[in-house]
Amino acid sequence: MRTLADEQSRIITVSLAVLAAVATAFAIAYTRDVMIPFMLALFISYLVSPMVDSLQDRLRVPRFVGILVALLVALGVLTLLALLITTSTRGLLDSADIYREKLADGVAWATSVLDRVGIDVGQQNLLDGLRELPLLQFASSTFGTVVDLAATAGLVLIFVIYLVSARRPAGLRTGIYAEIDSKVRRYLLTKIAVSATTGLLVGIILALFGLDLALVFGILAFLLNFIPSVGSIIATLLPLPIALVQYESVWPIIGVIVLPGIVQTVIGNGVEPKVMGEGLDLHPVTILLALIFWGLLWGIVGMLLAAPMTAVLRIVLARIETTRPVAEILAGRLPGVVPASQTA
Repeated sequence: MRTLADEQSRIITVSLAVLAAVATAFAIAYTRDVMIPFMLALFISYLVSPMVDSLQDRLRVPRFVGILVALLVALGVLTLLALLITTSTRGLLDSADIYREKLADGVAWATSVLDRVGIDVGQQNLLDGLRELPLLQFASSTFGTVVDLAATAGLVLIFVIYLVSARRPAGLRTGIYAEIDSKVRRYLLTKIAVSATTGLLVGIILALFGLDLALVFGILAFLLNFIPSVGSIIATLLPLPIALVQYESVWPIIGVIVLPGIVQTVIGNGVEPKVMGEGLDLHPVTILLALIFWGLLWGIVGMLLAAPMTAVLRIVLARIETTRPVAEILAGRLPGVVPASQTA
């Protein structure tokens, strides 16, 4: 009877946990306009706080002055990044007519081949559509997106100020908070260094090939590298449409895809794991599922933050006896499976 009661208790517990998870997911999706800036601010505070602590402890600077200096540095970096993207995007819009004509010429050649073999897929309609691309609407949409990002940045800045101001000094962190703080900060700092190196090398390679918007693709490689596995693939393939339009020979096209792909592979599979160490202690399948889940809820921002947020969830679950098996599964340690290192 006791075994049956224990089994029923587990079923009830699991059912309640599933219902709570579904309700939480709906709440997170519903409050995304506030939660996304808050989570961005939370992770930015992990990067800003060490600077504040250093200014306060080593230089004896008042804490509010340290917060102001750190925020100005972070704001300067983000402003520089935004200016680089804006300038490069403006260059793309200025050259849009040239790209459109080159693309139309390529499609015209392809349609002429189809016409010679007697295949009709609406070639003329396709050419007319290419020559009437709504560039003005695209520019207006881009401007609207920039305005939305500026509004979000303001809310993020407010959250960062409150989070950093209320944060305890480094020496006072203990228990689960200390574990979360250590793992998340190590992950973010390592990821930023690795992503910056990747973006710099990719940008240099594309610039050496003379690819238009090489700077933009380098910045995108930096940003997309925060999305595990999937981001590096997207960053490698992004220059392909511009390369197809810009180059007449096939070798530069191969070069702008293969060489950045080699950089992504070497850094992502060779350098990053050694620098990261045990990292977030998440199984690759867990990270992939987390990308899908947070991407559905919060879009691209959710994918950028999926890995550290899931790692925090695993740490919390590991501290609760009832949910500890779930934390082990997220780490890839299945119940009843003995690690190979212990069987040797």
